[in-house]
Amino acid sequence: MLGRIKTHERVTKIARLLTEGARIASATVRWQEGRWHVSFTVHTERPPATPARPVAVIGVDLGIKTLAVFSDGRPPIANPRHLNNAMRKLRRLSRAVSRKHGPDRRTGQKPSQRWRRANAARNRAEHRVAALRRDGIHQLTTSLARTYGTIVVEDLNVAGMIRNRRLAQAISDAGFGEIRRQLAYKTGWHGGRLLVASRWFPSSKTCSSCGVVKAKLPLRVRTYVCEGCGLSMDRDENAAHNLASLVERTVAGSGPETINGRGADHKTPPGGAGGRETSTPHRAPAARIRRGPSPTTGESLRILETQ
Repeated sequence: MLGRIKTHERVTKIARLLTEGARIASATVRWQEGRWHVSFTVHTERPPATPARPVAVIGVDLGIKTLAVFSDGRPPIANPRHLNNAMRKLRRLSRAVSRKHGPDRRTGQKPSQRWRRANAARNRAEHRVAALRRDGIHQLTTSLARTYGTIVVEDLNVAGMIRNRRLAQAISDAGFGEIRRQLAYKTGWHGGRLLVASRWFPSSKTCSSCGVVKAKLPLRVRTYVCEGCGLSMDRDENAAHNLASLVERTVAGSGPETINGRGADHKTPPGGAGGRETSTPHRAPAARIRRGPSPTTGESLRILETQ
C-alpha cells in the first residue's frame, strides 16, 4: 500500500466523477520525463452537450506558415514551431551526451552516471517540446468543438507530405494528424460533427467568390488572385472559405447532409506538399464514416458521426 500520494496536477475532476458514480477500471503507472506518471481509465456517463453555436459552420485550413486559418473571421492560429525553437538546445544536449561513456551492447559497457544525467536532460527537453505541442493542439480543438456545430477540414495526406525532405520536420512538428484525431472525438463529445473534405478537392485553387479553379497554384504564391472576378485574398483564408462552402443545403429525405457544388478533380496528379493532404487514419473507436453525395463526383465529403 502506497497510502496517500501528493500529485503535481490537481485531481479534482476525477474526484468529482467518482462522487457522481464513476468507477476507476484501471491505473497505469510509468516513469517518464524524470517523473512518475499515473493515468486512470474511468467508466462514466458523459452527459449530452450542445455547441455554443450549433448551426454555425466553420472551415479550418491547416498549414505550416500559419497552423490554422478559419472561414468566419476568427483570428488565425500562428504555428508555434516548438521543435524548431528548441533545436539549438537539443543539439547542445545531444553533443553533451555523445561526449560521455554510454552503453555499448557489443562490449557490454555500462553507461556512466554523467551519461545518465546528460541523457535525462536531453529527454526532458524532448518531452517538453511534445507537451507544448500537445497542449496547444488541445486548446485549439477544444475551443472549436465547444463553439461550432459543424467543422470542415481537409483530408491531409501527411504520410505523403513528409516525403518532402525540406518540409518533413515542419509538417511533423505541426501535428496535422493529431488535430484531426482530436476533432473527431471532441465533436462527438460536444454534440457537433466533423466533416472531412476529399483530398482531391482543390480548396486552395478554387475562387471562393465565383468558383473558378486555377490549373496551378505553386506553394510559394501566398495570395490568391482570381482572373475571373478579381478577388484577392490570402490563399489559406480562401481555402477555409471553400471548405465551409461545402456545407450548403440539406438533401431531401436524408437529414442534415452536405453538397459539393463545385466537385473535386480526381484527375489532378499528386503535387507533394501543396494543399491536398490527408492525416494518418486516426479515428475515434465509436465513429463511423458516411459519404455525402455530390452532383458532380459523388464523393467529395466525408462525415464523421459518433454513435
